[in-house]
Amino acid sequence: MNKILNSFIKNERHQRLIGKASNIAEEARLHVKAADREAAFSDETLNVIKQEEYPSFTLPAKYGGEDLSLYEFLLLQETVAVGDGSTALSMGWHLGIMMELSEDRPWKQETFERLAWEVASEQRVVNRLATEAGTGSPTRGGVPETKAVKREGRYVLNGRKTFASMADHLDYYIVSAFVEDLDEVGWFLIDRHQPGLRVDKTWDTLGMRGTESDDLVLDGVEVNEQDLVEVKGQSKPSPKGWLLHIPACYLGIAVAARDAAIEFATSFQPNSLDTTISEVGHIRDKIGEMEWKLMQAHSFMYATARKWDEEPEKRKKMGSELAAVKLTVTNAANEVVDLAMRIAGGRGLSKQQPFEKFYRDVRAGLHNPPMDDAVLRMLAGEALDQ
Repeated sequence: MNKILNSFIKNERHQRLIGKASNIAEEARLHVKAADREAAFSDETLNVIKQEEYPSFTLPAKYGGEDLSLYEFLLLQETVAVGDGSTALSMGWHLGIMMELSEDRPWKQETFERLAWEVASEQRVVNRLATEAGTGSPTRGGVPETKAVKREGRYVLNGRKTFASMADHLDYYIVSAFVEDLDEVGWFLIDRHQPGLRVDKTWDTLGMRGTESDDLVLDGVEVNEQDLVEVKGQSKPSPKGWLLHIPACYLGIAVAARDAAIEFATSFQPNSLDTTISEVGHIRDKIGEMEWKLMQAHSFMYATARKWDEEPEKRKKMGSELAAVKLTVTNAANEVVDLAMRIAGGRGLSKQQPFEKFYRDVRAGLHNPPMDDAVLRMLAGEALDQ
């Protein structure tokens, strides 16, 4: 267990859950180079994830889950991310979706319960697929180009989804589409074995390559009416605490970079010095700055998570706080990794060192929603309205 994260463990339950997350992190760490090289999610890591029953953790206990609080969810996700950010981010989508479905209940009871029991008993993994090349981020309000047309009591879907994390390893896809007969955006729960589905191996990015965020192509996919599980216009948008899994992931990457930088600084001694570089003034300054930034980021994120857990009556008004956490933490994580790179110097660019991967991976956090500009305008609007 990382020393920084250890300070956030409060009880024996946390110790038990952290132990499971640490096992996943250790397994993921073994496969990061192959996953990064191949742009694929590790089969071996997913096996351990399922052995630890991690996919069911955010489900209520009555469905076989661990009924995680938001605080616990973030703690476990950050732990996994210290081992591998791609693994954490990928599983964060699944776990967050199950948490949202459990708490908000936007689906029919029998549909949710069927999926919940499958996740608990067989450790099924799901993800929402909303992003498309032509519409950009769904948070910007774009209408899906994927279409659902009703024919003889069934829906036929055609389209392409991008950023489908764990694309080839998911058991179910929750796909957004414009439903023509309803003139609304809807969500369809689709089994991965449904005819007409295929994964197009398009994922070739700078960072977070191990998320396997390929394209999902829907070519005449036929589903039943009951597979339309949610219609956008029927549910009011509300703040989503579970989306803090995003900053938790990138904070874990920053912690891993900090650890690697300290190990490097305390072991590297050039022949121009009588000591390791950890005794050099500007190196110590950089280490101190990393600690300061990590303290701020952790305090803000976990304080907000505790507020979410302990004061549920305030959740509807926490949208700006949640967004501010994402803005603060992902930017701080980028700054910490940059400092780690500066400590390692030119050696940090080598593929033989972990720093260049941390540098590539943490950058992706700036492009996960909500975007910095949207958060700043939200905060400015609230301040001016007051």
